[in-house]
Amino acid sequence: MHWTTPWLGWLLAWIIAAGGGAGWLAQQRLQALNEGFQTNARIAHRLLSQQLVQHDAILATLALLQPQLSPDAGANATASDLARLYPQILGIAQRRADQPWPAHWPSTLDALEQQSLRSGHAHMDASRLAAGTLFVVQAGQPASYALALDLRAAVPTEEWPYPPSHSPVRIWLTQGNTQLLLQPGTPEADAPGWAWTQTKTLASPSQVLDLHERYKLHPRLLPWGPMLAWALVCALGLAGLRAAWQQRTARLRAEQLLQHGHVARLNTLGELAAGLAHELNQPLTAILSSSQAARRLLDDREPDVDAARQAMGQAAEQAKRASAVVGRLRRLVERPDTVAATQAVALQALVNDALHLLEPELRQRQVQVLQTVPAPLPPLHSDPIALQQILHNLLLNALQAMEALPPAERRLEITQTRTGDWVQLRVQDNGPGIAPEVRDRLFTPFATTRSQGLGLGLTLSESLAESLGGHLRLIERPALRGACFELTLPLPTEHAQP
Repeated sequence: MHWTTPWLGWLLAWIIAAGGGAGWLAQQRLQALNEGFQTNARIAHRLLSQQLVQHDAILATLALLQPQLSPDAGANATASDLARLYPQILGIAQRRADQPWPAHWPSTLDALEQQSLRSGHAHMDASRLAAGTLFVVQAGQPASYALALDLRAAVPTEEWPYPPSHSPVRIWLTQGNTQLLLQPGTPEADAPGWAWTQTKTLASPSQVLDLHERYKLHPRLLPWGPMLAWALVCALGLAGLRAAWQQRTARLRAEQLLQHGHVARLNTLGELAAGLAHELNQPLTAILSSSQAARRLLDDREPDVDAARQAMGQAAEQAKRASAVVGRLRRLVERPDTVAATQAVALQALVNDALHLLEPELRQRQVQVLQTVPAPLPPLHSDPIALQQILHNLLLNALQAMEALPPAERRLEITQTRTGDWVQLRVQDNGPGIAPEVRDRLFTPFATTRSQGLGLGLTLSESLAESLGGHLRLIERPALRGACFELTLPLPTEHAQP
């Protein structure tokens, strides 16, 4: 039996309570962060989609109105109102049937113009997406139009849900294997590990780009302050609960010890009545003899007063002796108020109760307790109070016998076995053992090896065992150190072997 087990139980309870509460707080915080991330991701997707759809609308309007533009695409962008309203537009190009596209624009615009002519909507060239530039072409008659776009400038900073300076979210656009970083996020935003991600295609028929958002989770995001506060509250609460539990356990232990004391005094009274009968009988017989002798001396014709006085003095001395014996009896025993009752009891439960009552003694003396029960035992039909008193006496004697040993060597073994219709319980200590000159009178009243002992514990235990139909004896085990007492009790008739 290890006396740190209760501490482990309370520690486990604290870990469960603190861990559960901290986990709930962390889950609430992460849920709030995730909901915010999902909301911002939808807002960012909507804003960028609106920007790209506006590009489609601008090209469709130019193709419909067919305004005359300068061959210099850069000059068109600078001079136009569109460049002031839409800073992401780097240039506007126009191509009539007898003119080519501007020389510095991609060579793929002709092919994109043919695709737009067939589909009716604009098409894009994302070959320079990594640099942030996108070209979009809308076919028209008699002229077609194209926009050169700076996608980084297309991000609406005033409405953007992520503060670019300190947002932890990494945002980028992709088209095939090409990507454009719009927002780097924190330094560890692209590191492997647990992260929330969101990928959606922007809502533009011409600019087919995927918007990616990644929120890398970090332990600092957890609510450590509330979590530590909750753990402290759990520790204080369990400490108070443990103190109350210990107080209740100590009170119950004291009540049970008091009950054992009452039962012990009751049985001690009976033991004293039998053990002191001889001591009382001798002085009473001497008083009777001395009184009769004095009476005969005084009845003579010539009374021998001196002899009668001497006889009465002897009677007085014997009366004092008897009075001393009775006084010792009164000092040792108080009037009990308990009544024995037999019932079905489990021997292991009684052993556990006895060890529980002596737990402070076991812990203080650092005694290691070993229990052995080879097979489950049927319940006994006996008096639990009497059995507890026997166990209490045997265990207490074993503890006191090991006081001279170093704490590391103190070991108490309790073994329960069944032999036929009987159950044996052995209590073995590794103390100095029983001296040979004491063994013969070990169960005699007032036989003790301790200066403060009364010598009635084993006598009382033997009488209680006999009253329960069993017996108590000292087992001779020369090969082992210490003393071994065996309590043998009968099994009920329904559990007896046929």
